[in-house]
Amino acid sequence: MGVQLNETERRVLNEFQHGLPLEPRPFARMAAQLDCDEAGVIALLRDLQARGLITRVGPVFHPRRIGASTLAAMAVPPERLEEVAALVSAIPGVNHNYEREHHINLWFVVTAADQEALAATLADIEAATGLEVLDLPMLDDYFIDLGFQLTWA
Repeated sequence: MGVQLNETERRVLNEFQHGLPLEPRPFARMAAQLDCDEAGVIALLRDLQARGLITRVGPVFHPRRIGASTLAAMAVPPERLEEVAALVSAIPGVNHNYEREHHINLWFVVTAADQEALAATLADIEAATGLEVLDLPMLDDYFIDLGFQLTWA
């Protein structure tokens, strides 16, 4: 059985993939467009997140325009993978991590205020885990728009 969504939930998922209002109270602007109140929009977004239908609400910044970031990877012994992944995830600036089927098996993205802070974060990860971090900075960027029109059956 599919996920059941009401009309407002469907509109939020479709209409705000792009163009989230850049203002002090973006949810109030969304509420006005949806003909509901700000608290209702915030509650709706929290509910969608709790149900696993969205993972986050917020801006996506173009890499290297604000701060510094890198893709990083580690070769983690399989018996330590969960422990190391939890350690890495707990470090501020680590956006997410994931396992890959390869001897270099833990991959993650790190962001920081600048290159110096980024290098310090990678060094902290190495110190905390005792494992080498492979730093894979972006050389060329490609924009992939992950927003798409949703259709409802």
